[in-house]
Amino acid sequence: MNSENLVELTPKAIEEIRRIFSSDSENEQKGLRLAVIGGGCSGLQYKIEFSEKKEKDNILNYDGFEVIMDPKSSIYLKGIVLDFKDGLNGKGFVFENPNAKNTCGCGESFSV
Repeated sequence: MNSENLVELTPKAIEEIRRIFSSDSENEQKGLRLAVIGGGCSGLQYKIEFSEKKEKDNILNYDGFEVIMDPKSSIYLKGIVLDFKDGLNGKGFVFENPNAKNTCGCGESFSV
């Protein structure tokens, strides 16, 4: 799978990820893992964590950090936009998935 066009990170998401990486030396040798796991109200949910790279991961290189995804999750994540919201309605990373047929009210899970 071509990693180039797999996911898009908004400038706000990139800024926040860089801030987290620079403030936590524990994550220096890790990448930001985006994954999809079973669960949630709609059947699938997003997972975001710092993780070591694995052999078959898809890797997106950004200036100062890498985004990594396992091959199975990459199928569900293709075409998503990862944004970072910081407003009155809450603060955190938000997945905008054009492939999701249904999403739950909280935006934490989806189905395809």
